[in-house]
Amino acid sequence: MDADSCPVIKEIVEIASKFSIEAVFVASYAHMKNDLQGQNWVFVDSYKEAVDLYLMNHVKKGDFAVTQDIGLASTLIAKGVYTISPRGSLYEENGIQTALELRHISAKARRQGFYGKGPKPFTEKDREKFIKELNMLLSNFKICSRNHN
Repeated sequence: MDADSCPVIKEIVEIASKFSIEAVFVASYAHMKNDLQGQNWVFVDSYKEAVDLYLMNHVKKGDFAVTQDIGLASTLIAKGVYTISPRGSLYEENGIQTALELRHISAKARRQGFYGKGPKPFTEKDREKFIKELNMLLSNFKICSRNHN
């Protein structure tokens, strides 16, 4: 999990426990926490892409990842990783290119001095959608893997 500023850590811990999945949280030293909630944490350098690079180098096909970084999500999808945002949106191969293009257009506009409102505040409705979607994703995965054994 890309744990730098992740608003659903507690929920990930609970869901991972429910499905007997090991959750690994990756964060930069700049985001180090005192309460690690008894989970596996990996801390990396604080340079800009350190968390992303760690995740890209350590995930395997079939893993699950939570990130709000569209660029990282596109890389993980290409590696066969199921990727979901903290707001509960599943990143999929057929929609990621559009998301990357929109991100590029927004970045270009910001460089030209146009600043939007930024992302909407994270809401309780976002949290509920994340919980529902991650539970469904892991339930479906569990059923599929059981059928293949």
